[in-house]
Amino acid sequence: MVKKGDEIKGYRIVSDPTTSGGGRCVWAFAEKSGGRYFIKQFLDPKWPTASSMGSPASKQARRNECLGFEERHRQVNQRINPTRAKGGNLVSAVDFFREDTTYYKVTERVEALSLRHLGGLPVRQVAVAIRTLCQSVRQLHRAGIVHGDLKPENVLLQRAPDTDHYLAKVIDFDDSYPTGTPPPPDQIVGDQRYGAPEWLSYVKQDESTKAADLTTAADVFTLALVIHVYLTGVLPGYDATRFGAAADAIRLGEPLQFDTRLSPALIELMRRMTALRPGDRPSLDGVQAALADDSLLRPVDGPRPGERTPPPPRREQVGRLRINMGG
Repeated sequence: MVKKGDEIKGYRIVSDPTTSGGGRCVWAFAEKSGGRYFIKQFLDPKWPTASSMGSPASKQARRNECLGFEERHRQVNQRINPTRAKGGNLVSAVDFFREDTTYYKVTERVEALSLRHLGGLPVRQVAVAIRTLCQSVRQLHRAGIVHGDLKPENVLLQRAPDTDHYLAKVIDFDDSYPTGTPPPPDQIVGDQRYGAPEWLSYVKQDESTKAADLTTAADVFTLALVIHVYLTGVLPGYDATRFGAAADAIRLGEPLQFDTRLSPALIELMRRMTALRPGDRPSLDGVQAALADDSLLRPVDGPRPGERTPPPPRREQVGRLRINMGG
């Protein structure tokens, strides 16, 4: 495992590596030729060498897994490379390589603000942040890529130069894949609290869900939950004594409880985004078009007539973990 002071392919590790928030990775900050970077060391898969344990057949099977891992990462990064048109809001890898048995991914280090949520900001500032978040995800979808692990921790907010606006940049594409071709279920480490119903079913290896069912529509479901967190600080409400995630509630016909201080039009949009059937969810083009109206993001004062605010004790508070993870 990498240590502070180590040098890997010219990248000098300048912080103590940690697994915090990294899934099956160790991450640290690094420097190279005056540049500042974020580097991940993948704990698996491991490339089997001639001296590795196992039969020739098992080694070949592991090599095949590694080759698939390499191809998926390279294909995703090629499609979302920031040098391509309108790629600036996607923090993609600047380097991806194998050193001996271990894979590494490097992104530029992004300095981000630590905002718990956007609820106290003026509507115009909220609108710009949410729209740039949606625009970032739409860039992915237009490239035919599913993010696969959207959550607030994988969105960085930056103050736009010479303005008071906040811009959203999307990071961490370790679980990303071309639409309809996700990695095997046992290789997915995304956050189940934000997963779409079909994604969660696939991860749990439910035979009724096929790989082809995991399309960009899964990100649309997740994006609705992320927007709710950004505007209220919490996930939509559901009975946590019965369901482990929002997707579980939806799969069993239990509607999510959206904060009624949000506008009726925004709640309706998020209900459509979290529909059980992927085909019933709007595309990111449709979401972006709806959010062009600032009034959707203007809160109302308290519950609307005939509605009650979901009780907060059953709603999981979502903190803002700022570790500036990239790639």
